[in-house]
Amino acid sequence: MPSTINSSSYKIPIPIDGLQFYHHNDTFTLESGGSIPELTISYHTFGKLNKNKNNVIWVCHALTANSDVSDWWKNMFGSGKILDPKKHFIVCANIIGSCYGSTCPRSISSITQKAYGINFPLITIRDITKAHNLLRQHLAIKEISLCIGGSCGGHQVMEFAYLIPQKIKKIALLVTSARETAWAIASHAAQRLAIKADSTWQNNDNLAGQNGLKAARGMALLGYRTFNSYIDAQTDDSEKLENFKAASYINYQGKKLQNRFYAQCYFLLTKTLDTHHIGRGRGGIRVALNELKMPAFILSIESDVLIPPVEQHLLAEHIPNADFISLDSTYGHDGFLVEASTINDLLLDWLDKF
Repeated sequence: MPSTINSSSYKIPIPIDGLQFYHHNDTFTLESGGSIPELTISYHTFGKLNKNKNNVIWVCHALTANSDVSDWWKNMFGSGKILDPKKHFIVCANIIGSCYGSTCPRSISSITQKAYGINFPLITIRDITKAHNLLRQHLAIKEISLCIGGSCGGHQVMEFAYLIPQKIKKIALLVTSARETAWAIASHAAQRLAIKADSTWQNNDNLAGQNGLKAARGMALLGYRTFNSYIDAQTDDSEKLENFKAASYINYQGKKLQNRFYAQCYFLLTKTLDTHHIGRGRGGIRVALNELKMPAFILSIESDVLIPPVEQHLLAEHIPNADFISLDSTYGHDGFLVEASTINDLLLDWLDKF
């Protein structure tokens, strides 16, 4: 269960080696008009920044991942791979709102001296990348050679590239979209209903809403994989009447998230996902995408039902220097994690052009 990290104002659910912390002591103004009186960003770095401060690969993680990219993207990390700490200075920051050391609903407010809980203000994908940029400045990074992310990590990459287009030289957008679709928003709303159905979810403690979180995770898993992947892996051999493999799998995955995440953070972050819209206030999606002039690697997974290929085709059509790659995988949306070895090779081939 939760382990204390002295550099943070709350208990991080799981031990994470190598965490570093940047503290921004000024008020952080949010896109919604709200604010946070001070901000902490936890992060990992690998490798060394060169003299020109431009050998940087910045990784934007997905919804419930953390900044230790060497752990969850193992097949893309290491010597000779896309994330090679011998060549690059690799940075990955825990997004604000998440519970791995960055400011989130379980953080202690300097004003009330209590955890924010359900009163934590709405944050957007733009707020997350605005926080990333504070960290970039703190680390004295002049230029990002490649900014890469999958799923909502890809949302962040787009916003980061729009925020500092002269400083990000190439982007890689994996199974992502220009805005959150009605399909995804509906899924998030259903998951929040599951959390709200847990009578403890508004309690101001770290374990509030954990049974609701377990249910929400089970619902989310239906969009992460595919019909065929469940048939192949979770079909029972015997003619049983209960205790089916598929049900056990959902229960197991729900418990895993219970042990490593907080329900109030998950609730907030699903609302953050809903805010994603690259064209908001910028003349629309097509106009905004056209502003991303840097080379872009766009990966689509044919079986993805959460953010399907039509969304990546839209990106490729309107980002001027885009290269579109379609990957055939049985793993659906989760393919950007499961198929990391293949994606690593595709990215290396793409980078050879520059």
